[in-house]
Amino acid sequence: MKTIYDIQQFLKKFGTIIYIGDRVADLELMAAELKELYNSQLIETKDYQTAILLLRQEIRMETEKTQMRKGDKNG
Repeated sequence: MKTIYDIQQFLKKFGTIIYIGDRVADLELMAAELKELYNSQLIETKDYQTAILLLRQEIRMETEKTQMRKGDKNG
């Protein structure tokens, strides 16, 4: 897995499609779903770790973008 799209396709194999409309919420929900799959021993450790790392990086980037936009409006 190299992209968020890859994670979405991976989750789709388990019947999980996530779309709330809020990017960060979508990513956090994907992370929660992956944790459940991992705890249920349905996915391998490497897949779980790779996906969680990607999701955390993307959440951080999205949060920083949001903060920058708020800073532009206030400044």
